[in-house]
Amino acid sequence: MIAPLVVTMGDPAGIGGELSLMAWARRDEANIPAFYALDDPERLRVLGGTIGCPCPIVEIDDPSEAIDHFGKAMPVLPMRLQVEQLPGIPTPDNAATVIASIERAVSDVSTGAAAAVVTNPINKRALHEGADFAYPGHTEFLGALGGTANPVMMLAAPGLRVVPLTVHLALRDIFPLITKAHIVDTAHSIHAAMKRDFGLPDPRIAISGLNPHAGEGGSMGREEIEIITPAIDSLQAQGIAASGPWPGDTMFHDDARHGYDVALCMYHDQALIPLKTLDFHRGVNVTLGLPFVRTSPDHGTAYDRAGKGTADPRSFIEALRMARDMADARARA
Repeated sequence: MIAPLVVTMGDPAGIGGELSLMAWARRDEANIPAFYALDDPERLRVLGGTIGCPCPIVEIDDPSEAIDHFGKAMPVLPMRLQVEQLPGIPTPDNAATVIASIERAVSDVSTGAAAAVVTNPINKRALHEGADFAYPGHTEFLGALGGTANPVMMLAAPGLRVVPLTVHLALRDIFPLITKAHIVDTAHSIHAAMKRDFGLPDPRIAISGLNPHAGEGGSMGREEIEIITPAIDSLQAQGIAASGPWPGDTMFHDDARHGYDVALCMYHDQALIPLKTLDFHRGVNVTLGLPFVRTSPDHGTAYDRAGKGTADPRSFIEALRMARDMADARARA
């Protein structure tokens, strides 16, 4: 990896800034790649003193300066806040800067100035109220910026990768979206990303059922027979190593996980509960299908911890390292 990673501000009332500071402070022991932050330098200086992590900050004018400075100070390309921000107290008044940080990160990675984007957690309500933010969240906004109509959310931790077919929906609303076409299209996105971004020549995709015991031959539901199995048959006919439908209660034990590289599940909790149970603190949110690499820690703004120095940076550190590895794999591909 030649270019540095770029880290967005995230919600300035949350723990994003201190995660960036903590990661820089652990850069050597944690084998963290060079990065620069799109943030307010003065905010970070004050925050570092508040949380007992007084990292030296160097303001840069261009991403190309980041690598030379990274060993001695955290490089920050200034994005000034509109109003002073207190930890743990969200406000919509800084929404424009938060959005500009994301837009600048995508611009930098699109021009090759940055190798990958690592986003800090945002508060979608604050963005909606403060800047008429028109997207449900990070993933959809990044898709729009990257010209990708249907980006795919994957959660990854050591030993398990999962993709929920349907994401932030009430259970009663998922059923119209569980279609053969949706399963096939999502599996194609997974297959391409596993090859390009993770270096897997023939990725194995385990596809879950929807109902208990994967429907048990139709006695507990027919979605497996009428939708999921035909989708798997279609994928196999196209040369994709898809298998299933697997019962959701037996596809995540140790032996089962050795049989696939990524699990495609039918709904949010079916995918995320096993991953967060197995390795809550090292989960990484990855957006598949973008023309650039994007990762994020798999947690939110954590207002209850903001400004206290008690945030756990492990997920953020894993997101940095995974972004580096994905960028390297994409460059080789």
